[in-house]
Amino acid sequence: MAHREERNTSSISHSLFRLHQKILAFKPSPLIVNIIILAIAVFLFGGGLYNIIVKPYPAVYYGGRFLFIYPQLSEQFISDSIIATTLYAFGAIGAILMYQSTKYAYKPRQAYMMFIVGVSLVILTYVSLEAILHYWKGV
Repeated sequence: MAHREERNTSSISHSLFRLHQKILAFKPSPLIVNIIILAIAVFLFGGGLYNIIVKPYPAVYYGGRFLFIYPQLSEQFISDSIIATTLYAFGAIGAILMYQSTKYAYKPRQAYMMFIVGVSLVILTYVSLEAILHYWKGV
């Protein structure tokens, strides 16, 4: 009986050792790591942490119309955060497309199209964020 318990204990410790070795040897794909880091950055830039901590309103009905964007810089609605996160994601995708276009030097048409789409997304993001800050926020 003691021999069986000793063998089970040895088997468990060996299994834990192998699991520990697998965890230490785990190497995630660089693409997955980059996607996770980019998603965290876009979440933080878009105001996701503010939404979790403060729990603002989604939108407000005021003066006979819905306000989806808070009129001052001091606070924000959830829709503000969704709009900002979407625009930042478009900007990040545009930057990635511009970077990827450099890898197609042997296909100039494809490289040019990817570059133009990337630049368009970055410019659209910048202009949209500036318009929101200037016209709706009054900055």
